[in-house]
Amino acid sequence: MAELTVAQICHATGGEAMLVEPTQTVRGWCTDSEDVVNGSMFIGIRGQKVDGHVFAAQAIARGAVVVLSDRALDVPCIVVDDTVAALGNLARWWRRQLGQLTVVAITGSSGKTSTKDLTAQVLASAGPTVAPLGSLNTEIGVPLTILRADPSTRFLVLEMGMRGPGQIAELVDIAAPDIAVIVNVGTAHLELLGSRAALLLAKGEIVAGLTAQAIAILPGDDQFVADLPTPARRVLFGESARCQVRAVDVHLDQLARASFTLQIGEAASEVQLHLHGEHFIGNALAAAAVGSAVGMDVVTIARALSAATLNSKWRMQVIATADEVTVINDAYNANPESVRAALKALVAMRGAGRTWAVLGEMRELGDSSVEEHDAVGRLAVRLDVSRLICVGPATRVMHLGASNEGSWGDESIWVPEVQDAIDLLLDQVQPGDVVLVKASRSIGLEAVADALIHANGGAA
Repeated sequence: MAELTVAQICHATGGEAMLVEPTQTVRGWCTDSEDVVNGSMFIGIRGQKVDGHVFAAQAIARGAVVVLSDRALDVPCIVVDDTVAALGNLARWWRRQLGQLTVVAITGSSGKTSTKDLTAQVLASAGPTVAPLGSLNTEIGVPLTILRADPSTRFLVLEMGMRGPGQIAELVDIAAPDIAVIVNVGTAHLELLGSRAALLLAKGEIVAGLTAQAIAILPGDDQFVADLPTPARRVLFGESARCQVRAVDVHLDQLARASFTLQIGEAASEVQLHLHGEHFIGNALAAAAVGSAVGMDVVTIARALSAATLNSKWRMQVIATADEVTVINDAYNANPESVRAALKALVAMRGAGRTWAVLGEMRELGDSSVEEHDAVGRLAVRLDVSRLICVGPATRVMHLGASNEGSWGDESIWVPEVQDAIDLLLDQVQPGDVVLVKASRSIGLEAVADALIHANGGAA
C-alpha cells in the first residue's frame, strides 16, 4: 500500500492542502466512507445521484486524515479541480515511482476478471503480487488498485474496462503497462459502440498504447484480434499451431473441468483446472503467457494454474447442495459469448438428472439484442438443455427462439419476474438436477441461486 505525505499528494495532483500539515502521512485510499481506515484519504466523487463530498466529515470521524475534494471544506482536505482526474494523476505519478514494478493490464469482452484472477495467482508464484478484488476496472478502480502497490510489490495486475472510445487509452496512460492482454473481443457493449469493428478499436487501445519494449498478449485463434496494431512484441495464445502458448490434448471431466497439456515453445507440462467450463482454457492460456513473459518456467506456471481458483464471486461458482442439486451461479454478468460458454458447461455437467438454464436479459447489445437473445434460445434447444426458464420482459424473444427451434410443452418457459423463476424451481427441481443461473448483473438472478441452495439443504 502506498504511504505518501500530503505534500507528495499535492505535488502529484496539483492540489492545495487546507487544514492539514504537508508532512501528514496518508496510507489507504477509498471513495466510500464505509471503507475508511485510520490514516487513509477519502476521495469525494460527484456521482449522478450522490455527491461523495457530503460524507467528508463522516469519513474524517471514522479515521481518515484528509479528503481529496473539488472545493474547500471545513475538514482537512486537498482541493483539486476534479477529484477523479486528480486520483488518476496521483496513481500515474505513484506508478512511475515504482521502477522495479511489472504492470500487467487485461481487457476483453468477457472473462477479463477471471483472467485477472488466474494471472495474479500465477505471478504470485514468482513474487509479491497486487491485483484488484472483484472488477475494479474503471477510471476510479484502476488508480485505487495502483495505489495498493508499494516498493515491495513485484507484479501489479490491472483489469481495464470501458464504456466508450478513449477510456482504455486513458487507463493505459495512467498505468504504463509492461504487458497487456486482450482476452477476446465479442459483442458486449455493442449498444455503446455500434459495431464489432468499433469494439476492436476500443479494446485495441490497450496494446496500441504500449511501448516497443512491452509485450502484447493476444488470442491467436481470432485473426482480427491477433492482428490488432501494436508497437509491442506480440505473443499469441490459443489452441492453433500459430500460437506460442498452446493447449493440446484437451479433456473435460464430469464437472466440465478442463485438463490439457500446456505448451510454451518446446516446453510442456500438464494442467488440471479446478474451474468449470471449457471456456476457462483461454483465460488460463492468457495467464500462462503472462507468466512466461516474466520468465517463469512452464512447470511452475502449470502448477499454479492447476491450484488456481476464482476470487471473484458469481462466476461459474458450482455448489452441490445437501439434497444433491447442483447449482451453477454465474449471475455476475452475461453477454452472448459467455452465455454460450455457460450453456456448454451446463450440458457437459449433465448427470442422471435434468439440466436447467435460468437465463435473464443480456444488456448493452444495442440493435443486435433481439437477434442475440433469439440465438441463445435456439442454442439451448440444440444443446438439449432439459428446461429453459427465460426471466424478464427482454427474454420473451429467447423463449420464442427456443420454441421456433423445436422446444415443446414446458421445455422452455417465460416468466416475468425473478420470484416467478424461484417459485417454479422450488416446485420442480429434483435431486440430481443441475441448474445454471446467468444474466447481466443488474437483473439480480443471484437471488435464484441463493434460494435454490437454501431450499435444498445448503451447500454440501
